[in-house]
Amino acid sequence: MLKDILAISGYSGLYKYLKKSRNGVIVENLETKKRMNADPTARINSLEDISIYTENGDMELKEVFKAIHEHEEGGKSLNPKKAKGSELKQYFAEVIPEYDEERVYTSDIKKILTWYNTLQALDMLDFENSEEQEEENEESEQSKDSEEDEDKTNRT
Repeated sequence: MLKDILAISGYSGLYKYLKKSRNGVIVENLETKKRMNADPTARINSLEDISIYTENGDMELKEVFKAIHEHEEGGKSLNPKKAKGSELKQYFAEVIPEYDEERVYTSDIKKILTWYNTLQALDMLDFENSEEQEEENEESEQSKDSEEDEDKTNRT
């Protein structure tokens, strides 16, 4: 779900990875659909690789989005541009009570809520399919492991 969605430092919005180019990667803005070449020196992060600090370790961004989605019953979250810092922290604490208040800054919360609202508005949050894919991946790994065990047993 989030693998090909990118956040690029210095650029607002989210981008879809299209392909590599000689001078970086070609991306498309999710909202404006404008394409651009992202410089290889730009800090580009896949949303799949982003997590937040919690008291129990890190929480993947997709789990954060899922918690917001459930809290809002599939609707938009609090508008981060109109909310005060204290409101953002209070909202985030309601959604993810175990988030680390000292290491997750207000600017991080704003970014996460902005990204969530963008993906929600574009109908790109599909938690049911991602859960099914994870289950399928786990099942295929388990079947590979059992096949390897059978191969080892048959060789001895």
